[in-house]
Amino acid sequence: MNLRSLPIFLLIGFVFLLTSCTQTPVFSEYQTFSKIGDQAEWAAKDWNDEDWDWNKPKVKAGEIFWTRTRVDILSPPKPLHLYGIRPYIYGEYEIFWDGVLIGKNGNPGQESALGPEGKMWATFAIPSYLTEEGEHVVAIRSSLQFFPDHVGMRLEVDDYDDLLTDRLIETSYMHIFAGAFLIASIYFLFLFLGNKKEYPTLVFSISCFFFFVLNLAQFITTYVPIHYRYHHIPLETIGALMFGISFVIPFYFSMEFPYPKRKLFLIIYTIILLFTFLIKRDFFDFTARNMALAMWLFSFGIVVFGVYKKKKGARLVLLALLLSLLINSVTRLGIGLYISFSIILLSMFYLLSLRIKEQRLAYETSLVQSTRLQLQLLKKNIQPHFLMNTLTSLIDWIEESPKKGVLFIEALAKEFDLFNRIENKTLIPTSQEIALCRNHLEIMGYRKEMKYLLKEEGIDPKEKVPPGILHTLLENGITHSLPPEDNGIEFQLIFEKGTDYKCYTFLTFAQVSEAAKAGREDGTGLKYVKARLTESYQEQWEFTSEPTDHGWKSVIKIYA
Repeated sequence: MNLRSLPIFLLIGFVFLLTSCTQTPVFSEYQTFSKIGDQAEWAAKDWNDEDWDWNKPKVKAGEIFWTRTRVDILSPPKPLHLYGIRPYIYGEYEIFWDGVLIGKNGNPGQESALGPEGKMWATFAIPSYLTEEGEHVVAIRSSLQFFPDHVGMRLEVDDYDDLLTDRLIETSYMHIFAGAFLIASIYFLFLFLGNKKEYPTLVFSISCFFFFVLNLAQFITTYVPIHYRYHHIPLETIGALMFGISFVIPFYFSMEFPYPKRKLFLIIYTIILLFTFLIKRDFFDFTARNMALAMWLFSFGIVVFGVYKKKKGARLVLLALLLSLLINSVTRLGIGLYISFSIILLSMFYLLSLRIKEQRLAYETSLVQSTRLQLQLLKKNIQPHFLMNTLTSLIDWIEESPKKGVLFIEALAKEFDLFNRIENKTLIPTSQEIALCRNHLEIMGYRKEMKYLLKEEGIDPKEKVPPGILHTLLENGITHSLPPEDNGIEFQLIFEKGTDYKCYTFLTFAQVSEAAKAGREDGTGLKYVKARLTESYQEQWEFTSEPTDHGWKSVIKIYA
């Protein structure tokens, strides 16, 4: 990810934030009063409600109750425009404006008989002759067959067309924004499937998907009407998603910026998060804010540790966390929370891009190193010292035994032919690599007049390995072994395959020279082996080479 794209995303968020939060209010709302019972006169504007209760009434399921709220219209509507009202209230209800019925949402008092009707959020137009500047009364006759303890009301009065469209426009922007994270989630999931050891990629993919589903759950009621009895479903979904996001984001940062006793702190944080999630399940906004705060505090501590340790990208992530806190503190929960999460996810994206860049550079470096070492290895096989010793041995064999001299020539030609075939390949069949090893033993047998034996165990000829790595281990075994008393050196190649790995063990049965045991730095051969493994398997391999009681042992372990 280019750093220049981060300010663009932030600018879009700020512009949307400003355009959605700077509208001039057209009304002011006063205290809401309520009373259990049912009288038509309670809708009247001039009804005396001084004896009504300003506390939320304790109603029974299906029981009729009334609420009355005085509002002031601060300015009349524009010509050819109507004001509208949207009550945020649980239940089925009838709404009156200055005693005039302006809308009905369901059948209050008849829910058990007629079944659930109406939708959660309804918008009603107010007749223009009732919206003159000054005081008005909103009276609502309602009932709660479901969730009778959820009594409460909040009103919104604005231009009728704006009430119908503003939420849709806001939802469309947020869905477009969330769609970008859905694409990112799918993309990084496929990246992980291509390299299953890159767990930060999987965690980031899950984070993006959680954010996408959270956005859908938050705004789906805008265009999918639901009855108030089902409103707890999206709220509980939001709570569960908030729990998931509040866990995976700090978990991701803990992978990027490791710290001491990481597992212990993650367990403690998970317990705190569970306690926050379960303590007040019915107060969804309260729970969401507390989980978001816990996520931010834990992430902040991890990132500060990363800055202290001078980890790459930690400073920018710290800046993103501080910016997200600022935005979330000055905006309403619905928008601020999503913009804050977006900024944090973008900072995670930045860290992931740094990781991918480092892997790409390491891969390119391994290719260059592999090519250079490959040329050095070939040079080693055709260098004058090797050729002179081989030709000298060849002359002796031709003089002493022409037939064996011819076999020596054929073995030498075959080895150069095999090298010529495999030098440009990344992987070759194990059978071809073993053939190269046996051919080399034949040549060295003629040169040193020694007996070399290569045994195999569990070898699958269909498996593939980088070219020359087993040949290099064989050559090292010959080079670093002292001449044995019985004039023979034995090698053994063992193959083992598990569910998620395959392992090659190369054993040399001989007396190892003291120089090899002293643990010198990797020579050209071992560097070549490691470079080839990195080229073909990135970081999904292990290589060890060490002396043993019987000689030398080299182990190559490749993970699936």
